[in-house]
Amino acid sequence: MLKEFKEFAFKGNVIDLAVGVIIGGAFGKIVSSLVNDVLMPVLGVILGGISFTDLKYVITPASGDVAEVAILYGSFIQATVDFLIIAFSIFLFIKLLTSRKKQAAEAAPEPPAPAPDLVLLEEIRDLLKTKQ
Repeated sequence: MLKEFKEFAFKGNVIDLAVGVIIGGAFGKIVSSLVNDVLMPVLGVILGGISFTDLKYVITPASGDVAEVAILYGSFIQATVDFLIIAFSIFLFIKLLTSRKKQAAEAAPEPPAPAPDLVLLEEIRDLLKTKQ
């Protein structure tokens, strides 16, 4: 069982997946920062100074030692915007990669045609094989 686990864990696909998850996490942090620090403040100014993360529906206000109970729908809006921007960014990145792979495949030159004397020698070889 240990041998099977080693074969599974050290296959190229598993390592590639792990690297992808790590890079995806870092990419997600970059996009979240873009959304939180650049886009949402601008959107808040456009909408009249509203900060989405502060939007909430208070069910029971705080009193004394009892904490406030609220539905934080602003955080949900923020997470939804984060998701949409991250998904769109990943879509654009994958589209860029596939277009480059497609261009590389199209740019690959065809192998040159064999020289006429080589073709003639191959035909002679094939004829000799059939006569034996």
